[in-house]
Amino acid sequence: MVLGADTVVVVDGTVLGKPTDPDDGAAMLRRLSGRTHEVITGVAVQDRGAIRWGHARSHVTFRALSSAEIVEYVTSGEPLGKAGAYAIQGRAARFVTELDGEWDTVVGLPLGLVRRLLPKRVGGLIAD
Repeated sequence: MVLGADTVVVVDGTVLGKPTDPDDGAAMLRRLSGRTHEVITGVAVQDRGAIRWGHARSHVTFRALSSAEIVEYVTSGEPLGKAGAYAIQGRAARFVTELDGEWDTVVGLPLGLVRRLLPKRVGGLIAD
């Protein structure tokens, strides 16, 4: 069995993936500052040739971020490798003022969706 997942952030209809470098990460954070954006995580499970897939969505609102906060956060290195240049489970948690949806969708692995996609029996355990 193989499980794969990936996450994107969407703001104003533009998809923000992972930043290419610290400057790109800072630009993403400036776009998200003081705004609500959508986080979409897609999941696929392949089991014995059958593939099941789906996605989950959450909306996250950031408070307004100062330039100094953005520089400090980007300098930490945490934004690199993260969709939208932030990790809600890390230092960026302090930027969030509202979450509409599931936290684990924003982290990048929506467990409710994963549970629905898994076969009824996984390793002798019942998934449902």
